[in-house]
Amino acid sequence: MTLANDTLLRALRREPTPYVPVWLMRQAGRYLPEYAALRERAGSFMALATTPSLATEATLQPLARFPLDAAILFSDILTIPDAMGLGLSFAEGEGPRLAHTVADERAIAALAAPDPARLRYVFDAVSQIKRALAGRLPLIGFAGSPFTLACYMIEGRSSPDFATVRKLAFARPDLLERLVAVNAQAVADYLREQINAGADVVMLFDTWGGLLSPPAYRRFSLDPMRAILARIPPHVPTIVFSKGAASALAAIVESGASCVGLDWTVDLADARVRHGARVALQGNLDPLALLTDPATVQHAAAALVQAAGPAPGYIFNLGHGIVPATPPENVAAVVAAVHAASRAMSLPHDDRPATLPRSSGNRAPP
Repeated sequence: MTLANDTLLRALRREPTPYVPVWLMRQAGRYLPEYAALRERAGSFMALATTPSLATEATLQPLARFPLDAAILFSDILTIPDAMGLGLSFAEGEGPRLAHTVADERAIAALAAPDPARLRYVFDAVSQIKRALAGRLPLIGFAGSPFTLACYMIEGRSSPDFATVRKLAFARPDLLERLVAVNAQAVADYLREQINAGADVVMLFDTWGGLLSPPAYRRFSLDPMRAILARIPPHVPTIVFSKGAASALAAIVESGASCVGLDWTVDLADARVRHGARVALQGNLDPLALLTDPATVQHAAAALVQAAGPAPGYIFNLGHGIVPATPPENVAAVVAAVHAASRAMSLPHDDRPATLPRSSGNRAPP
């Protein structure tokens, strides 16, 4: 299907675009009052996420408010462990929790990639969203990275440091390697099914890879993601976002992803100079900037657009997901500012090479 707005897809291919495309991690979620009403109607997060019609409604909600350049599937990264029988639930104010963990040798040895049929509700949601979009915008599918999934599968819930996982990397690296290998198989299958259902782009969220030392990051996080990317059809653009892994940026760039997402600790201008000719880059406004006011948000967004420069291959996003307290008017301000500032830069539309920005040595201010 030809899309009415394919700006994101062209940027992912590092092709010229009339403006910088923008979408936001967690753009459908708790900061929207209509989402709160939808979740109340659903009765629980799990009911919302596992009912395709409701997941479709949640996915479309931000698009009704803001002129975003992509939709992203409303779901959760822990659908795969849930399909493995680990029992996902969400307690209000506590985040995700798994009823069962896989922290010992017997549990890890018994683990296997789930039957994709157990995740049919996700693929049905993708199909429904794609039909509802009716060719307006691309749809982004996603999964958690193998290591990030392993963190929750071992500890059972979120943690500030995932100490049990990190100790396992030292004491029994063979077990952790086995776990992330199973997860890599499951994630590759999962993303391919999302693509079959209609996803135009797929993204890996490596939320906790940055907790690892550089050698452990390469072994337990980056290498499994490389294995997944190798199994994605080459015509489908891919995004890797690895929070807190700035020291591994050069290696992530060589992972096979079409685009690398940056958190807010990375100097965007410097990353564009060093890597912008190799991959598209996405990011990287600190989400807490959206807790200020519209004028501050507009200034911060425009500064990042300037830092990225006019060369193709840049997608505006946050350095992590929108926080629940974000005022929707600040989201409107950031989207408008990105589109306006990038149009004013007169992005190239012909075959003349566009220069990447010179590194300032400093990240654009939030």
